[in-house]
Amino acid sequence: MARLPRLNLPDIPQHVVQRGNNRQVCFFSDQDYVVYLDRLKHYSRKYKVAIHAYVLMTNHVHLLMTPSDEKGVSRLIQALSSAYVRYINMTYGRTGTLWEGRFKSSLVDSENYFLVVSRYIELNPVRAQMVSHPSEYPWSSYRKNALGIPIKLITPHWCYHQLGKNDEERILTYQSLFKDRIPDFTLAEIRDSINKTWVLGDSKFKSQIEEQTGRRASPLPKGGDRKSEEYKS
Repeated sequence: MARLPRLNLPDIPQHVVQRGNNRQVCFFSDQDYVVYLDRLKHYSRKYKVAIHAYVLMTNHVHLLMTPSDEKGVSRLIQALSSAYVRYINMTYGRTGTLWEGRFKSSLVDSENYFLVVSRYIELNPVRAQMVSHPSEYPWSSYRKNALGIPIKLITPHWCYHQLGKNDEERILTYQSLFKDRIPDFTLAEIRDSINKTWVLGDSKFKSQIEEQTGRRASPLPKGGDRKSEEYKS
């Protein structure tokens, strides 16, 4: 089945996932995580892409970002991936690829899904049973968004700003979001959107994206049995 063209629109958040080749490890030491985040900060500024949330897992990364132009995300990931592979190969005396050939991404409806995707990203280490609480994992944006620890890489989204009148209120409100689990059907929505390059949003948002891009934003409804009388009528 042919791949759908990637959806890239300025000023609309994207959830991006990049995995290690054959799900292999991408980070071998604490220094590797530090280098990756430093390169991410550099290229996010170079290509004018705002980073709102992230988690660096052992063999993949999740990023929530907003580009200022339609090519920003692709340029950032391409440059970041190449720079990080060069660093890994030089540091560990290896050759060859590190990442899967094509990163995955989906547009995110800010009003209805931005904060849940941010939570989804920062809860990855908990779902993987690496920690019991996201605050225990050092390589995610939870430290900034929920604990107020300065991370220059992070640019708060307007959805985050609306959580309170000041930083203290926003931090407390954001922390409270993690008291409730993300429903299973929402987890499935997020995973389907990223794995199948669909848009994550309500019907109005998806219609707007389809009008802008001329591309379907979600799968067509499954048809009935072609042999049934109902289908023939």
